[in-house]
Amino acid sequence: MGASWQMRGLARLMRVVYHRRFATEAAGHARLLKEKGSAEPPAALTSRRAVDRYEVDGFPVVVVSPRAGSPRHTDRVVVQVHGGAYTAEIVAQHWQLAAHLADRSGADVHVALYGLAPAHHADEALAFVGAVVARLTAAGRQVHLVGDSSGGGLALLVAQHADEATRRGLVGVTALAPWLDMAMANPDVPAVERVDPWLSRAGLRPIADAWVDGTPLDDPRVSPLHGDLTGLPPVAIWVGSRDITVPDCRLLRDRLADQPGFRYVELEGGLHVYPLLPVPEGRRDRDALTTHVAHSFAAPRVA
Repeated sequence: MGASWQMRGLARLMRVVYHRRFATEAAGHARLLKEKGSAEPPAALTSRRAVDRYEVDGFPVVVVSPRAGSPRHTDRVVVQVHGGAYTAEIVAQHWQLAAHLADRSGADVHVALYGLAPAHHADEALAFVGAVVARLTAAGRQVHLVGDSSGGGLALLVAQHADEATRRGLVGVTALAPWLDMAMANPDVPAVERVDPWLSRAGLRPIADAWVDGTPLDDPRVSPLHGDLTGLPPVAIWVGSRDITVPDCRLLRDRLADQPGFRYVELEGGLHVYPLLPVPEGRRDRDALTTHVAHSFAAPRVA
């Protein structure tokens, strides 16, 4: 089925509003230098749910609990890692996903607010989110990692670099259009780039260089596509066909296809992180992925 008229209209809007701002190297440098916005959850979220905070290694974690009156499973945790090309702050759509995940799964959602480029770098983020997950699993909690875009790539990195004890507590990794290769070297990327109204390599390259801080772009510490894919918890990917990340998502699909519990959803005509967008397909697949996360806590573990 092709993209809906709402998706096509949104693509036209994003081409005008976003793509021209993000299509050049200069635009990427400008985005790095832009002042960061607030990382506080919106009032609409805090007025209906308990929200707590703590710190790990000097970085904040915001805990979003299920809506009052909803079932709550204290042995379950979702660790959410937001997108934004590693340089943009968390936004309302990420908080909406956190609330949806909490309500649908009955788990507390720990939103890990890692430091952003250019002041912070990949090694800090991997250590921080990894420490959050390790502490939770050491306390006997089941953890599902969820991330979108750059956050999806970071979620996979955390799972790849977790020690054996931590991996035993991971029930899944769900990634929305993850940034899998910082170099974006896949030869199929240019064809998709022409129909992606939002993202382009020219604007992302300086951001990638700032984030890795001298680490090679194909190093498995920054690009999960080049890392070890064995021994991961069940992985699920949601991505659109008009998304610059889809060529690498397809490579990951092919490499993980035989692994137990792997799930791959590709929406024809879908834009970047489309489950976060205000279109029918986005709402439908946001429900599907949050249901997937909820079911992962009750699924039998495969040794």
